[in-house]
Amino acid sequence: MKLNKYFSLFCAALIGTTAVMTSCSSNDSSSSSVSETAVSSNNTGAETSETSEKSLQEMDRSMTALELCRKMGNGINLGNTMEAYGHKSYVKGKTDPTAFEKNWGQPVTTKEMIEGMKAAGFDSLRIPVAWTNAMDFEHDDYEIDEKYLNRVDEIIGWAIDSGMYVIINDHWDGGWWGMFGSASEATSKKAMDMYTSMWQQLCDRYGHYSEKLIFESANEELGDRLNDKDYAPDSGSLSKDQCYEKLLEINQKFVDTVRASGKNNTDRFLLIAGYNTDIGHTCDKRYKMPTDTVKDRMLISVHYYTPWFYCGEDSLQSWGTPTEIAEMNKLMKDMTKFTDQGYGVIIGEYAAKNNGHIPKPDCDKFTTNLLNNCDLYDFVPMLWDCNGLYNKLTRVIDDETMANIYKSRSYASESGLSEDEVKSKAQAALDQFAKDAEEAQKADISIPASDDKAVAWIMYNSGDYNVSYCVGDKYDPESMTAGVKATNVIVEGNGTYEVSLDFSKAGGAHGVAFSALGISNGEELFPNSKIKIEEIKINGEPITLAASNYTSSDDKKCTRANIYNGWVNDIPADGRSVDGNLDNTSAVIVNKDDFGTVNTMSVKFTFITE
Repeated sequence: MKLNKYFSLFCAALIGTTAVMTSCSSNDSSSSSVSETAVSSNNTGAETSETSEKSLQEMDRSMTALELCRKMGNGINLGNTMEAYGHKSYVKGKTDPTAFEKNWGQPVTTKEMIEGMKAAGFDSLRIPVAWTNAMDFEHDDYEIDEKYLNRVDEIIGWAIDSGMYVIINDHWDGGWWGMFGSASEATSKKAMDMYTSMWQQLCDRYGHYSEKLIFESANEELGDRLNDKDYAPDSGSLSKDQCYEKLLEINQKFVDTVRASGKNNTDRFLLIAGYNTDIGHTCDKRYKMPTDTVKDRMLISVHYYTPWFYCGEDSLQSWGTPTEIAEMNKLMKDMTKFTDQGYGVIIGEYAAKNNGHIPKPDCDKFTTNLLNNCDLYDFVPMLWDCNGLYNKLTRVIDDETMANIYKSRSYASESGLSEDEVKSKAQAALDQFAKDAEEAQKADISIPASDDKAVAWIMYNSGDYNVSYCVGDKYDPESMTAGVKATNVIVEGNGTYEVSLDFSKAGGAHGVAFSALGISNGEELFPNSKIKIEEIKINGEPITLAASNYTSSDDKKCTRANIYNGWVNDIPADGRSVDGNLDNTSAVIVNKDDFGTVNTMSVKFTFITE
């Protein structure tokens, strides 16, 4: 997924997401050699710097990263809470750290909320943190305020006391990461100095925890966003290749700093951020994992928000076409290149944006398929949730369907199955879901693609690019947003025809970015034919045409008539019209204002052959 620059701020709005599933099993607090006498929630918040002298908890040093992933099971993020940015309000030694938790619309975290997450079927908790909220880093003072350290410690303690694994990181954090891409070497050096100091303090403060606590090197900022200008206006100096190199440098510094800090950190599991935490970029050959002094104790973090128009946008699109299912399955399988090398894989965030506590259409399908992939490959899924599906106030998942999905994937629910049984069950479910989607789509396609038929259809991209149908000169009726229903026709010669699109089940198409009428094989079967668009209806009502259309072909195979194509300024050389006059023709023949929310669109046209 390509995330927008301010994705962390977007997450403030992403209060709904979908379900979670586990890798083959969940957190097995009974089978681990970890001491279950984690820091008591009665004293973690009251600790001072003496915390660094705490007795070391018992550490399972024989467990591998792949074994850890099976135990971590389902995960959830404490989203938009400890990473909610409010640094300008910070006053050293005086600011109440819980005030930051409310900056992005979340309630103050309580022990009961964390216990409710565990009860809902989540066995791991990711706590994104903005550590610069509590330091005067602008003046080269990188000391993290003790109150802030105490507050994060308190939440860690609650989660571990509840039997959960915990991940902490440094999140977007105001965008200071752009300092690494500064044109000034001094600024870039300051970034590394601050990063190193930050992790030295965190390692000292939380180094007594067992393997139940995992350190994560960064969020989505290691990659293109090293050039962000949020904090460093002169940033942007790094090329793509240099971003990959800088990412490795930062990740290596992270590993070296943690290992050198002693305590349980010498063997702690470390979660390494992928490039932009994007699967495609992370699977690029330029991405390298750092080296470690300990064998099999590293994991890699990527996020899953694909396709973005479904996962991240407000509109109520559906999900589940064969293409979308295949895309998810492929991307998940791509990450096995890391498990094959012994690295655990954590899907640190995934979501399908909800309406409050109400999941969007097909949220259950999207989630279940993702979780089945995680079961199959031993990945750990971490739901991005900001008081969304999990209601922090009621401490339950309000939607019964989603609640059952999460609960069914908890360790307690799957503990009766062997690893092989979990994987076999997941593979069977993935295969059946893909097969069902293909059969359902075939049933909706009245006219399949063919080399010996001329098929007319409407190409369409919504204004926000969230909804589309068969855009391009190749007629592919399977290329569409889930829920779109097309009525296409076979063109057999001279005559008047009508084609249509129904976007209602996809939540409507908002605006228009591109549209054209296409006739597959038209140039081959009916050379030099002409199209005259007679009428266009939006939501059943005729609209006034702003110009006449012309007929042309880009690939010398598909005959087309542009309806809204803002990229074409000049009529192409093969442009032709019914009356031979091209003066009043255009690639834009409609008024964009007529396309608000489009539930249905129909085009009546006359086809004339020579």
